[in-house]
Amino acid sequence: MSQTNMAQPHAEQVLQPLTLNSWFDYNEGNFTPAQTLPDKTAGIFSIAFAGGFELTHVTSIIKFLKEHGLNVTAVCQYQPDLGLAPALCFYSPEADTKINPLVLGEFANTLDCQLVQVTTPPNLYEPGLLVMDMDSTAITIECIDEIARLADVYDDVASVTALAMAGKLDFSESLNQRVAKLAGIEQSLIDELKQTLPLMPGIKALCQILKQHHWYLAIASGGFVPFAERVQQLIGLDEVHANVLEFEDNKLTGKVLGGIVDAQQKAVVLETLQQKRGLANTQTVAIGDGANDLLMMEKAGLGVAVHGKPKVVEHAQAAICQGSLLQLLYMLAIPFKK
Repeated sequence: MSQTNMAQPHAEQVLQPLTLNSWFDYNEGNFTPAQTLPDKTAGIFSIAFAGGFELTHVTSIIKFLKEHGLNVTAVCQYQPDLGLAPALCFYSPEADTKINPLVLGEFANTLDCQLVQVTTPPNLYEPGLLVMDMDSTAITIECIDEIARLADVYDDVASVTALAMAGKLDFSESLNQRVAKLAGIEQSLIDELKQTLPLMPGIKALCQILKQHHWYLAIASGGFVPFAERVQQLIGLDEVHANVLEFEDNKLTGKVLGGIVDAQQKAVVLETLQQKRGLANTQTVAIGDGANDLLMMEKAGLGVAVHGKPKVVEHAQAAICQGSLLQLLYMLAIPFKK
């Protein structure tokens, strides 16, 4: 993907008077070509995406932001990839306090779009790091729940999974409880499930684009190695970190071998890879859906909740609440060049 290709939208997609990929100064309802570009190291960038935008949407969003203490001085309509509709970015240079993501989401719903806020956004066009959760993030299922179906203990396991993901039960404790219920499952059934993993929409395209721009991609998962390695093959990841299931006589023993990849370990993975790659923190991104992803997301320059629970959305830096994970590009490819 090139920035030249990015600038070739369908004509009907362009919101006049905002020429695509150009910044415009905003003052009391008037748009004029910006004399200077926003400073990516200061202020707040509010990004509206996944909507059919008209000028009324622009003014509604600017009014909403002003009501919450964010004065918009510049606006840009941009399109990070031809697989995405154009988005709108609103720059508030003096702001330093973001709006609660749940409040953003409630307002965005009235406009049938999504709205997030970022500070010091990562740059897609420089090397970076993406560390992702696996279950319900890179793939659409919780593997441990699907194994539980095979053992006919789904209800018991899923209820514990829900408590752990909502942060109501220690993850390591919950994992041991759930795995213990899986004793006796044949390894052949695990292998069969591994071959049918459903990828989250947009994750493969996202990873392909990031790799083109020299990003390093990893999974840090509270799930299990066989599935993480399969996802690695499917979407071209550089490495994976997940839990090791114990087998005996080709059956699960109900135990996990070695240390557990919990919230703390996920954060360690992100920080270790950042140091190894020699990256600034602003070039690190973490995505996940559960409470055990929050520490990893907090350590990253940008932490994004993916189809997450309300608690996760509220405490993440940004959230993709519906639709393709390719939409992460909206937060990585804000135009900063003339």
